[in-house]
Amino acid sequence: MSAITSKTILFITGAFVSHHCWDEWIGFFQEKGYATHAKPWLYKDAPAQVLRARHPDSEVASIRLPQLVNHYEKLALSLPEKPIIIGHSIGGLVAQLLLQRGVAAAAVAIHSVPPQGIFTFKLSFLIAGWGPLGFFTNASKTFMINFNQWKYAFTNGLPSAVQQKGYELAIPESKRIVRDTITSAAKVDFKKAHQPLLFIAGSVDHTIPASLNFSNYKKYTDKNSVTDYKLFEGRTHFVLNQPGWEENAGYILDWLKKI
Repeated sequence: MSAITSKTILFITGAFVSHHCWDEWIGFFQEKGYATHAKPWLYKDAPAQVLRARHPDSEVASIRLPQLVNHYEKLALSLPEKPIIIGHSIGGLVAQLLLQRGVAAAAVAIHSVPPQGIFTFKLSFLIAGWGPLGFFTNASKTFMINFNQWKYAFTNGLPSAVQQKGYELAIPESKRIVRDTITSAAKVDFKKAHQPLLFIAGSVDHTIPASLNFSNYKKYTDKNSVTDYKLFEGRTHFVLNQPGWEENAGYILDWLKKI
């Protein structure tokens, strides 16, 4: 695969959080000469407090994974050049799916929700995911993560002030889209040649354990495609805004320069 010449980045956020989680990353990469775009999910173009006030929100509850992937594909194709797509959590899965559609110059999957067929029975993963999956509950209503769930799934072990501040980014989520991640809507052809792909994992992430990221990475088998993996110690699922996030962003920047 060719060297990366694109200077355009499309950020894709994950579930449960506002797209403003990328604000500091936008400034970081803009200072390095990149044009950056961090558009919200469908029906989420509003401040976090407004979205929380709308809960339960039937429009947000209707979001499905294919719809979201198509939404970001249109955004990618509207840009002046193929973007580097950087996604977190479900956004990381979307980045993988867009990479195989050929609309990305490169992709970075940060603590990515894995494609169909990759699973773990690690207890933290099951606990963190049970509420959002909402089995036996009404999928026409959004799921709003409460603060105790937030502390476990996103900010485990972080100072109380960081946990409280971070929770201000929390927003209601579609149960349908979370369930779609274990269906064929999340299918990746791991044998297909692809543009460079980097997986970022965190050693203490309860929601997407590092072992799950590593399994995702190891599934890719095309020997002529660049597929890399990096584990950061002490990173939770709140990695985008956790103190020290600059180290993650800097590593991605260096990776983009060397591939």
